[in-house]
Amino acid sequence: MLMLDATQTRRLARTWLRVGTLACTCMLAACASWQTAVPDLPKDTPADWQARNTAAAGLAPDLDHWWRAFGDPVLDDLIERAQRDNLNIQIAGERLLAARAARHAKRSQFWPNLNFRTFVETTPNASTGFLEVGLDSTWEFGFFGRATGNKRINLADENLAIIDEAAMRVSIVAEVTRNYIELRAAQARAQVLDDVVAVRRRQVELAQTRLTTRMGSQLEADRAQAELQQAQSDASEPTLTVTQTAQALAVLLGTTTPEPALRTAARQPQLPAIDFRQTPADLVRTRADIRRAEQNVVRTAGELGIARADLWPKFGIYSTFISSTSLTSTHLNDDFVFIAGPTISLPIVDWGARRQVVNAREAALHASVLAYREAVIEGVAEAQTALAQFDAKSALAENVQKTLTLNERGLQSAQTMQRIGLGDGLETAGASLAAAQSRLQRNLAVRDRALAYIALYKAFGGAIPPLAKDAVQEGAR
Repeated sequence: MLMLDATQTRRLARTWLRVGTLACTCMLAACASWQTAVPDLPKDTPADWQARNTAAAGLAPDLDHWWRAFGDPVLDDLIERAQRDNLNIQIAGERLLAARAARHAKRSQFWPNLNFRTFVETTPNASTGFLEVGLDSTWEFGFFGRATGNKRINLADENLAIIDEAAMRVSIVAEVTRNYIELRAAQARAQVLDDVVAVRRRQVELAQTRLTTRMGSQLEADRAQAELQQAQSDASEPTLTVTQTAQALAVLLGTTTPEPALRTAARQPQLPAIDFRQTPADLVRTRADIRRAEQNVVRTAGELGIARADLWPKFGIYSTFISSTSLTSTHLNDDFVFIAGPTISLPIVDWGARRQVVNAREAALHASVLAYREAVIEGVAEAQTALAQFDAKSALAENVQKTLTLNERGLQSAQTMQRIGLGDGLETAGASLAAAQSRLQRNLAVRDRALAYIALYKAFGGAIPPLAKDAVQEGAR
């Protein structure tokens, strides 16, 4: 045991301070020389979209608040509440806080630590007992890229939590919008189907009158009655949809009770013309799956850096300062001991196994780069398909509207002919049915266009909050 007085202790402390400073300098140089580079990620997004929105002019797309294009304040309120009260968003938020706390805890792995401890020891002959009070410190240097790899893994984990939280918000907003669109469409469809039932009932009355006056047949009366029964069956379909979507919205809002305001039928939300011609194809990079694949590359590069660092020795410094006091002897003696020196851990026997770990990490890094390319290609394909589908649904809605206009004009003509005595009630009922069927088709076309619009923005990916800056910078190198 080395016994030092106070002057010698201070002198030795200054010496080891210089050694520590030199070790820090060596550590920085080693990290710069041995760190594993993050591969450059290929940019496979096309220069332009193949499918293009055909509208000559329209509302400019808004990635951050795309649902406002519907111009529905009830929907705006539901989405605001869902982003605040949805339980899945809150769960993702708590996981993000956990990831940040874990990152802050793990970042100190290569910092010096200081521990205080007390313990009691006796001499071998059990004649004297000593109370020992001491401080000890260890400091492992992150040489050969070990500190950089650890940093990349921790920041990538936090970034993945950020992406998951943002992706959950995108998903919840889309689900709220989809259920609200289907609910309002079902309510509007229920009103049209009630009109169809009324027309079918009128047809039954006319068929019975024609049968009574021997101007019609029993076959016509039976057919009219069967069509009424079918119309009444069809009219029950929207009720189930309204119940299901209202309950789904309640779940999305973090409650079990559907909103009372949603029980009252309201205007079916309709989209204006939207011009996607100026939307860059690179927008698809905001997709959560692509951002996850990007961060997985950074994380895997960190794991490879640590695996390569494990092939080389681990260097560090250990120091301890102990005060020993005799508890049982007649004279109390206080002794102080300061010990410090380097620590080295060198792999010898298991070096081959560590080399295999490096090989596995290199293959994993290559696979993560390929997975990133696959995510970009799939994202572009999904966005292309969604854009083409939105164009097709927009064209269909426009054609259905033209058909409805013609059928409503025909209904007005039939009503006019009946008023002047040149037509009967059956012709008017037929024209009313044609107009009602066109309204049903328009209802479905407007709904399908809105759903295609939602799918398009989900394909674009939504806005991702800023990621941890260090990981972003490393991923860009």
